[in-house]
Amino acid sequence: MDSILAASSTLDSVKHFINVACEPHWFLIISVLAFFIFLIGYRTWTKPIVAGTVSALATLFFLASCADTNFAKIVTKADNVPIVIMMVTVSFLLWLAFRQAAINDERMEKGEPLIEAGADDKVLVWPDLVYSELIALVLCTALLIVWAIILRAPLEQPADPNVAPNPAKAPWYFLGLQEMLVYFDPWLAGVVFPGLIIVGLLAIPYIDKNPRGNGYYTFKERKFAITTFLFGFVILWVVLIIFGTFLRGPNWNFFGPYEFWDPHRPAALLNTEFHDLFWVNTLGRPLPGHYLIRELPGIVLLGAYFMLGPVIMKWLFFRKISRDIGFIRYSVLCVLILFMLLMPIKMVLRWTLNLHYIVGITEWFLNV
Repeated sequence: MDSILAASSTLDSVKHFINVACEPHWFLIISVLAFFIFLIGYRTWTKPIVAGTVSALATLFFLASCADTNFAKIVTKADNVPIVIMMVTVSFLLWLAFRQAAINDERMEKGEPLIEAGADDKVLVWPDLVYSELIALVLCTALLIVWAIILRAPLEQPADPNVAPNPAKAPWYFLGLQEMLVYFDPWLAGVVFPGLIIVGLLAIPYIDKNPRGNGYYTFKERKFAITTFLFGFVILWVVLIIFGTFLRGPNWNFFGPYEFWDPHRPAALLNTEFHDLFWVNTLGRPLPGHYLIRELPGIVLLGAYFMLGPVIMKWLFFRKISRDIGFIRYSVLCVLILFMLLMPIKMVLRWTLNLHYIVGITEWFLNV
C-alpha cells in the first residue's frame, strides 16, 4: 500500500511539474530554447537512431498521458485530433528536411557530391504520375472514411445568439490570430502583423540574395533565411495554435494538460498599463491630463526599441549580413525582425506583469 501511495504521489508530482512547465511564459521559453538547440545540433538530432529514440519516447509519453482523464479528453476531442496529427507531421517533415540538409552539409565539407547531384527527376505523366496520384487518392479516401466512422463529427446544437460557447474558439487555422488578439489591439493583431508576415515571407529572397542552397537541401549555407522563417512558423504560429487548442480553456484561461477545465475558475489576468507603471507606481504621481504626455514613456520606449534595435543586432549578430546586403535592405530586415520579436516580448510582459498596452492612446485607437 505504501509503495502504491508513493507511486501515486510521484505521478502527481510529475503531472504538477508538467503543468507548471506548460504555463505560457515557461512553455514559450522552453520552445525557443528547444528550437535553437535543435538548429545548433541538427546533425546529431536528425540521426535516425537519435530521432527514432526521441520519437519512441515521445510516443510512450503521449500514450501514458492518455491514461489521465483530463489529458485524454483534450487530445481526443474531434476538433483537436487533426492538430495532434499536424504536430506529428510537422515534426516529421522538419526532421526529413534537416536530415537531408545535414547529409548534404557533411558531403560538401568532404568534397563529395550532393544527394541531388546527377538526379534525373523527369518522369512520364502516364503511368508514373497518374499511378502515384491514384494510389494517394485511394489511401486518402480510405483514411477519411475510417476517420469519419471512428470519430463523430463535432456538430453541436443549432446556433443560439443568446448562448455563446465557453471557450469560444476560432477554427484551428485562425487560433494564432485569436491568440494574438489577447496581446495586441485588433488593428495590429488582425491587420498589421498578418500583413507583415506575408510581406516578410515575400521579402526574404530579396533580402537574403545568397545564391547558394538553391535546388538542394542545406542549412549551413542558408542559416539566416531558414532560421528566420522557421522561427516565425514554428514559434509564432504553431506554438500559438497549440496554446489555443490544448491550453486555452473556459473564460480563455490557461490550463495545464492534466488540469480539469473548470469553467468557474476566475480569470487571473488584470490590465496594467505602462503609463500606470511609470507615472503612478514608479514616480508616485497622478497621470498627466494630456494623452501625449501620459503616453510619452511608452512612446520613448518603443522609439528606443526600433531605433537602437538595428544597432544592437548589427553589433551582436549581423555585422557580415549588414555589409553584404547594404543599408536599405538591412533597415527593412531590422524592421521586420523587430516587429516579429515584439510579439513574444509583449506576450511575456502580459503573462508576467499583466501589461496591457505599452502605448495606449485610446482617444485615437492607437494601442500597442
